[in-house]
Amino acid sequence: MRTLNLFIKRLVDIIGSGLGLLIISPLLLIVVLLIKLTMPGPIFFKQERVGKNKRLFQILKFRTMKVDTEAEKDLDFSKDKDRLTSIGKILRRTKIDELPQLINVLVGDMSLVGPRPTVMKQVEKYTEYQLKRLNMSPGMTGLAQVNGNITLPWEQRIQYDIEYIENFSVLLDCKILFKTVAIVLFGEERFNKGKKQNQKVM
Repeated sequence: MRTLNLFIKRLVDIIGSGLGLLIISPLLLIVVLLIKLTMPGPIFFKQERVGKNKRLFQILKFRTMKVDTEAEKDLDFSKDKDRLTSIGKILRRTKIDELPQLINVLVGDMSLVGPRPTVMKQVEKYTEYQLKRLNMSPGMTGLAQVNGNITLPWEQRIQYDIEYIENFSVLLDCKILFKTVAIVLFGEERFNKGKKQNQKVM
């Protein structure tokens, strides 16, 4: 049954990402033009991330920050707020900066739903339990993202990721995708109020 679910998941990823890129292509073109007109440097932000079974790939995002080679090299996230551009703030708030990852999904580096991809520096510190989050392809959204996201302690995000992998189903993916759309449209605050730290799988 799990094998069938994984086959359906990949099929949904291919159809969903392909249709998604086609439908939102006008929006993507507008964003490309806005970035090109408002900030110097490359349009896309690329960074090496760790995928399923530790396979490395280049994640794609629209650039939302001023170019700062040293900050990107050292992964100094404390500088992110100061580096964000006016257009970048809008792209971050609406999650539009993540849309190029549909290309990652289409080619098989990522899935629509799964644990968010991380960098090797973090993976090298994983415990045996935490390494379980690499048993499935990373996703554009996931169980942790619809249950608090960055407001959650890192340990709980890991727990949500592994919980998702252990309880994976196509139905669960659909629930996460629908909730992700709602969060993008109405904001995370509405969904995160009163959430319990021990919340179980949806």
